[in-house]
Amino acid sequence: MRISDIIELLLIAALWSGSFLLMRIAAPVLGPVWLAEMRVLLAGLALLPFLIRSKLWGKARQKLIPLFVVGCINSALPLLLFAFASIFLPVGFTTILDATSPLFGTVVAAVWLREKLTLNRMGGSILGFAGVTILVGMRTFETTPFTLLAIAAGLLAAFSYATAAPYSQRQLSGVPPLVITTVSLLSAAIFLLPVLPFTVPKTIPTPTVMLAVLALALFSTALAYALYYRLIKKVGSTKALTVAYLIPVFGVIWGSTILHEPVTSSIIFGCGLILLGTAIANNLFSHLLQKIN
Repeated sequence: MRISDIIELLLIAALWSGSFLLMRIAAPVLGPVWLAEMRVLLAGLALLPFLIRSKLWGKARQKLIPLFVVGCINSALPLLLFAFASIFLPVGFTTILDATSPLFGTVVAAVWLREKLTLNRMGGSILGFAGVTILVGMRTFETTPFTLLAIAAGLLAAFSYATAAPYSQRQLSGVPPLVITTVSLLSAAIFLLPVLPFTVPKTIPTPTVMLAVLALALFSTALAYALYYRLIKKVGSTKALTVAYLIPVFGVIWGSTILHEPVTSSIIFGCGLILLGTAIANNLFSHLLQKIN
């Protein structure tokens, strides 16, 4: 990677991890459903002019059903679940739950895509699971039914991301990334629409909350996706995916510096195990050694 690519990678990680901070601010006021709906709708509408200008709309019409499915399992469901989790869990903790998606992806790829479950992948998955167990068992917040449900929601959201990846690989091969991103986000907005009348916010959002929603949609969603797909085009998907290892680090930083959330040894240890397990499962160290040699 060039220095400019590394800077772009860090920017993407900062933007995506920042989404958990913004959800922590907006979700308690708007509720998970309205926050997720506003996020995907505004982000999709922001990208729509670029899709129209690119004259790729024909590609979207050919794959409407798979794009709608991806919109549900890669946008609507996980963003809704993470918005719910953000109400009850610290920012750093939620981003670490998000970092388990590559571990789930290892298992899903082995079952669905018949990819070989190597010793590295099995060992990495065990380490990652141990990290999640430590985080859940040595938490810095009060245990209630809602916090336990929020942890389950975060893990389910990560699993949803892991399921969406092989589905996209099989059903949307050859479809331009701009088409996938824009149409799936707008599809997610349609998917959430019927629930809106039953989850109307009880209070009027403040200007701070609305700014958080705009930043979440435009920067942490639309801009982050655009930068991510551009980075894939420049350096390849394997290198671009290393952003997953950086998101929890930035998440802990945002939570501690802005919301003054505590950073304990259990958080550092659990996060380290998850990142180490993910790196081993995805042969990151092998790739690095090959580059050095």
